[in-house]
Amino acid sequence: MDERCEADVILDVVFDRGLLFLILENTGDLPAHGVRVKFGERFSGVGGATRIDRLSLFRRLEYLAPRKAIEIFLDRSASYFARDEPTTLTAALSWRTSEGQRRRATIVHDLEIYRDLGYIETEVPQRGGQQA
Repeated sequence: MDERCEADVILDVVFDRGLLFLILENTGDLPAHGVRVKFGERFSGVGGATRIDRLSLFRRLEYLAPRKAIEIFLDRSASYFARDEPTTLTAALSWRTSEGQRRRATIVHDLEIYRDLGYIETEVPQRGGQQA
């Protein structure tokens, strides 16, 4: 009997020291095919320069390996909130199993929970350990 679980695709949000990331992941033991993510909101990241909801990754990911996670930098939290970007993100995910069965999931994230979290900004060391 095959104990492996089929593809299961999720979209998570990670807050790490003031940085926001989206994580698109196949938590299953088998590949996901034709992965699509449609957001209910328009939103921008990377300092407002990139429409995250329109990234090709979310519209044309043909194969997502088992247990693979793709990390997408969204923005610095202070920058994201200062631009009054949407704090509720609704992601409608769809994919096919290896057997061709269609799967769907809707995930809602409330980024507002990260607004008041404190964090320590660290400087990136220069190459060779030299200080400017």
